[in-house]
Amino acid sequence: MPTSSPSPVGNNDGPSLTASAIIAPAVSGSHVLKIDGYSRTKGLGNGKRINSDTFTIGGHRWCVQYYPDGVASNDTDRISVFLFSDRSDDTEVKAKFKISLLGQDRQPVPQYSFSSLIHTFSTKEAAWGFAQFIKKYDLEESLHLKDDVFSIRCDVTVLKEIFTEPIRPPVVVPVPPSDMHQHFGQLLLAGEAADVNFEVGAETFAAHRCILAARSSVFKAELLGTMKEKTATHIRIDDMEPKVFKALLHFIYTDSLPVMDEGDGAATAQHLLVAADRYSMERLKLICEGKLCDHICKSTAATTLALAEQHGRVALKEACFKFLTSPGNLKAVMASDGYDHLRSSCPGVMDELVAMLAP
Repeated sequence: MPTSSPSPVGNNDGPSLTASAIIAPAVSGSHVLKIDGYSRTKGLGNGKRINSDTFTIGGHRWCVQYYPDGVASNDTDRISVFLFSDRSDDTEVKAKFKISLLGQDRQPVPQYSFSSLIHTFSTKEAAWGFAQFIKKYDLEESLHLKDDVFSIRCDVTVLKEIFTEPIRPPVVVPVPPSDMHQHFGQLLLAGEAADVNFEVGAETFAAHRCILAARSSVFKAELLGTMKEKTATHIRIDDMEPKVFKALLHFIYTDSLPVMDEGDGAATAQHLLVAADRYSMERLKLICEGKLCDHICKSTAATTLALAEQHGRVALKEACFKFLTSPGNLKAVMASDGYDHLRSSCPGVMDELVAMLAP
C-alpha cells in the first residue's frame, strides 16, 4: 500500500506573495522647425524636400522633412511633413510622434495637429509622416502665416526595450505605538522640575507652566502672559473640587481621562466639562459631552440639560430632549431635585421643551 512521505521538518506551506512589474520606458522630446520665407520655398517641386537640422531624442538622431509642394503627385496643393530617423546603423527604432502647426502664440493649432501610431523606423522605412498635412491655400489665408513665416513642432516619443523586474517588498520596521503620554503622565506624578503649585481645596498639585500653557490658551494667558499669576508659584483655585482638577491635569499631560468610578463617572464628567470650558479645551469638552450623552438618566437629565444649555453643547442638549420625549421620563425628571434648578437657570430651555411636546 503506498504511503505519503512526511513533510520536511520546518517546511512552511503558508501563503506567500511575490510581485513583479513590466516596465515600458520611453523618452520624449520636441523640435520646432521655423520656415522663414515660405513663399520662396514653394515651387521646389513635388516630392522635393528640405530637411531640418538634426536633433537627438532617446539616443537617436532625427530630422523633420518639409515638402513645400507635397510628397506625392496628387498632393501638389498641400504641404507634407515627415519625421526621418537619421541612423548610422541597421538598428530599428520604435517611436510615435505628433506634428503640429504652431499658431502665433507658439501653441499647437488643434485643427492641424496630427498624432501617429507606434511606427518602426528601419532601413526600409526610415521616414513616417503626414502627406496631407495642410493645404497651401489654407495656410496662406490663415493667421498662422505671418510675414511669410510659420512654424511646425514635432513631438517624438522613443520607446525603449520593455523589461520585467521583481518588485521587492518594502522593509517593514516595527514601530511601537507612541508612549509619550506615559512619559508626561509620569512627569506629572513625580512633580520633577515643577514650577507652579495649585491649591485646590485641601490638596496641592505641582505642575509645569509651559506644559499647561501649551495645552490651554487660558493657562497660557495666566501663566505666561501679563496676568499676576505669571510670577506666582502658588495659585489658589476655590471653585473646583480637587478630584476634578486632578482629572483636568491628567488630561492635559496624557490627552486621556483617568479611570473613573462607574457610579461617579457622570457627575465627574459634568464637573470636568465645566472645567474644560473654563480653560478653553475643546477636545476635552467633546469627550465629556460624549460621555454625558451615554449616561443620561432620570436622576441626571435635568442637571445635564442645564449644563448643556449653559455651555453651548448642542449634541448633549438634543440627547436630553430625546430622552425627555418619553412621558415616563419627563414625569420622573420633573420630580427630581435638578428640575427646579433647570427651571430657574434656563427658562428658555423649558419653553423649547414645552413647544416640542405640544401636540
